[in-house]
Amino acid sequence: MAVQSSAAVAPTGNNPFLRLVAAISTVAGWCSAGMIVAAVVITCQMIFIRFVLNGSTVWQTEAVVYLVIAATLIGLPYVQRLRGHVNVDLIPLALPKRARFALCVLTLSVSILIVGVMLYYGYDYWHFAWERGWRSDTVWGVRLWIPYLSIPVGFGLLLLQLVADLFAVLKGIDTPFGLEDA
Repeated sequence: MAVQSSAAVAPTGNNPFLRLVAAISTVAGWCSAGMIVAAVVITCQMIFIRFVLNGSTVWQTEAVVYLVIAATLIGLPYVQRLRGHVNVDLIPLALPKRARFALCVLTLSVSILIVGVMLYYGYDYWHFAWERGWRSDTVWGVRLWIPYLSIPVGFGLLLLQLVADLFAVLKGIDTPFGLEDA
């Protein structure tokens, strides 16, 4: 019977490419955490202004929404590196070693393809907003290319992490689905 690897983090070995991608994903995770903290601080400030000072807020709600969305997208590669996405390993556990390897390569390849499409259209959407000078329809009127930039950046970094995961499995640095053989 196969058991889950004791290390939840995707291994990098001594490979410089994998170590670089791991470092980039970790920085993205820290940036994502910082955005969540900033959103919480802004929310507390907004509550203080509204309910203690009985004032109105202009930019806080919109900033919190953009920060949480950006934190989600920018945090994708870090979660992938930690193997924190929801997965069901019933099928990989039931498969023999070679079939598990083939399934892992297939799922990572399809994931790379899908994320690549999301990156392409996300970049296209961001560039369109930047080129046209779109602004939000609120009093704050934020230039929308700024929050939309999190779409291509997040998917680009996730794509890089997925490519690194596939590379690690193909080179034998990591096991398929992080499962050890019994």
